Amino acid sequence: QLQLAESGGGLVQPGGSLRLSCAASGFTLHYYAIGWFRQAPGKEREGVSCISSSGGSTNYADSVKGRFTISRDNAKNTAYLQMNALEPEDTAVYYCAAGWCGSGSSPSPADFGSWGQGTQVTVSS
Repeated sequence: QLQLAESGGGLVQPGGSLRLSCAASGFTLHYYAIGWFRQAPGKEREGVSCISSSGGSTNYADSVKGRFTISRDNAKNTAYLQMNALEPEDTAVYYCAAGWCGSGSSPSPADFGSWGQGTQVTVSS
């Protein structure tokens, strides 16, 4: 059974940093692209970033470019999202998912079939 588990969320002040992890179990992560998504209360789930199966290609939503960095370690079956210069607007539940990045500038939830349970990120002073 394919399972993904996010960790690393928490409360951080504006301008701070967090590193989210996405650990896979029950399958080999390197066959799949990994996407990070977020959903704030009352809003639709939006794509944040995606990394190809090899790690050679990435994309980012305009709202996080230059602040967030996606990476993966296939040997550890884990993907990461380094988030710097966090803003209150980044507050949301963050999810990782396995699928494919697609051709857009940011990942689409429709292209991903296996999801984690999410981790809360709150940016507030």
